[in-house]
Amino acid sequence: MFRGLYDWTMKQAAGRHAQPALAAVSFAESSFFPIPPDVMLIPMVLARPERAWWIATVCTISSVLGGILGYAIGYFLFDTVGQAVLDFYGYRSAFEDFAANYNEWGAWIVFLAGVTPFPYKVITIASGVTALNPWVFMVASLIARSLRFFGVAALLWKYGPPIREFIDKRLNVLGYSFLALLVGGFVVVRFVL
Repeated sequence: MFRGLYDWTMKQAAGRHAQPALAAVSFAESSFFPIPPDVMLIPMVLARPERAWWIATVCTISSVLGGILGYAIGYFLFDTVGQAVLDFYGYRSAFEDFAANYNEWGAWIVFLAGVTPFPYKVITIASGVTALNPWVFMVASLIARSLRFFGVAALLWKYGPPIREFIDKRLNVLGYSFLALLVGGFVVVRFVL
């Protein structure tokens, strides 16, 4: 099931439209889109390891800019757009308790969400809703997203061929595992948090 999609993605990852697509996905994921940019970042670095640092830079900057949009959604549009996004992810009920202590720990919350698989968009919107200092938000986002995307790029740059071989041999298992983690992440956000 995944082989055709994988082969197509690897071909596109080396193509001339890959970077704009990565930038768009990275931007959108930080404010409203559910698919993480890693699904493009990983094949792009595997296809063009000599451009790993540039690819990570595009991903990081786009993600932080998208995070600023998420912040703006929370700050300016919470009553209309922000609540709808939080409702979609099932986070609204716990949001009131969360917001009370948010600004005290805001930089750490943004940082942790930026480096983990936790849906970053929830934190970008929450930062705007709670009016977290925008400079604190941007610095924490830049550091966190840089660590995440440059970390992935560094691992793939250094160990790319064995990782690519590992992926090629276990593509179906990895594909289904990724889908399970993605669905599981949304279930956790919706029903646990």
